[in-house]
Amino acid sequence: MKKQIFKNYSIITVMAFLNAAAISLFIDPHNLAPGGVTGIAIIISRFLPVETGTLIFSLNVPILLFSIWQFGIRFTISTIYATGMISVFTNLLAPLGPATDDILLAVLAGGVLYAISIGLIMKAGATTGGMDIIVKWLRLKLPYLKTGVLFFITDAIIISVSGIVFKDLDVALYAGIIAVVNSFMLDIVLYGKDEAKLHYIISDKADVITDRLLKELDIGVTQIEGRGAFSGKEKKVLMCVIKKPVSPRVENIVREEDAEAFMVITSATEIFGEGYKSYFGDRI
Repeated sequence: MKKQIFKNYSIITVMAFLNAAAISLFIDPHNLAPGGVTGIAIIISRFLPVETGTLIFSLNVPILLFSIWQFGIRFTISTIYATGMISVFTNLLAPLGPATDDILLAVLAGGVLYAISIGLIMKAGATTGGMDIIVKWLRLKLPYLKTGVLFFITDAIIISVSGIVFKDLDVALYAGIIAVVNSFMLDIVLYGKDEAKLHYIISDKADVITDRLLKELDIGVTQIEGRGAFSGKEKKVLMCVIKKPVSPRVENIVREEDAEAFMVITSATEIFGEGYKSYFGDRI
């Protein structure tokens, strides 16, 4: 257990450095604000004599406190660490200046580095805070809104504001490209091009795992009554369809609660029902 925690935090630390490099060496120097708290921090830094890294952490503080209140410290602690490291590294790397003067190269390199770092941070069981937490809460209050739509709306607003603030439509369009590159690369880093993951979990601690999945990840879980063919022992089988970015955290929860659990993970390329596609609407 301790070895796994050390491994996860080592990954988070290295990826926080790469995330900061993307911000300080490629994105920030070219006035690119690709949505999220990072984009807001970059915009504000042009009006206040405060470093971008400091602003990233400062803007995240109330969000992280809100996360602790709503979702608990266990869910938030690794995110606090990731956010803190990103902020520190961003400030340390900022004096180096832009790695390239070509804005298109900065968009591509920054977008790819940014996505890879976020993806691996998520695989290590953390997030980079900010809009991830806000959107999670909004989904609880407004379950009929889709996560992708919420992210798109918030990013679009921030990118549009950056175009107005910097008085440069090209800069806003380039920031939009970063958002697209980030979305595409994050998808590949986490799970390739599969739409979702289908988990079957067989464990003697099924109720404990179910409780954590419902409370910490806000996902649907179906409990199926099963019986071992050889042992004849009654067992609960958990079945859940998981959005791709959430799946690593499901694996972490199962590993933490029952290292001996039997888990089957497969790709679910087409899902219809609540939270996914409408069968009739999408077929038509």
